Amino acid sequence: MQTVKRALISLTDKSGIEEFARELADLGIELLSTGGTAKKLRDSGLVVTDVSTFTGFPEMLDGRVKTLHPKVHGAILHQRDNEQHLQQCQEHCIGSIDLVAVNLYAFSETVAQPDCKFADAIENIDIGGPTLLRASAKNFQDVTVIVDPDDYPLVLQEIKEHGNTTLTTRFYLAKKVFSLTSSYDNAIIRWMETVDVSKESYFCGE
Repeated sequence: MQTVKRALISLTDKSGIEEFARELADLGIELLSTGGTAKKLRDSGLVVTDVSTFTGFPEMLDGRVKTLHPKVHGAILHQRDNEQHLQQCQEHCIGSIDLVAVNLYAFSETVAQPDCKFADAIENIDIGGPTLLRASAKNFQDVTVIVDPDDYPLVLQEIKEHGNTTLTTRFYLAKKVFSLTSSYDNAIIRWMETVDVSKESYFCGE
């Protein structure tokens, strides 16, 4: 069993993250993060590597592009027992990301606000988050993915006992990912069905 060496944490719901991340760091696990999550972890005294440092490419387009990079997704998606994958990662200086803790922009909560503008709704359609989650869940054989803070204790317990989570736990967590992303996309569809996109006011933010 591979041990967890690097974790990527990027959260909208940051409840309990300081304690979780501190325990990961105490286990010698490197922390990668973005934006407000990185700031929150640093403010709590933790050492954090920005994803932009990890990739060598800055966040851009008002934060629309942060984690959409081969060094991130290659680090997640490569199969650890596949020699060709390992060779390609070595050739392109891609390390491993073994644990991903991500939750999504609060789209449903945003569009439920009576003063929500079209532009607000659009900007709260998460792109990088679902992509990270789906990549991690697809490669559950090698990657632990967390969308629910209630799963932090289980993950920590297993890492402390085994150096990694069990395959059974990783599969359980992967199923939670696809349930979440399915619900998230359905919420976007339901909102879109209420929108008359021909009204210019939506694009003017009026």
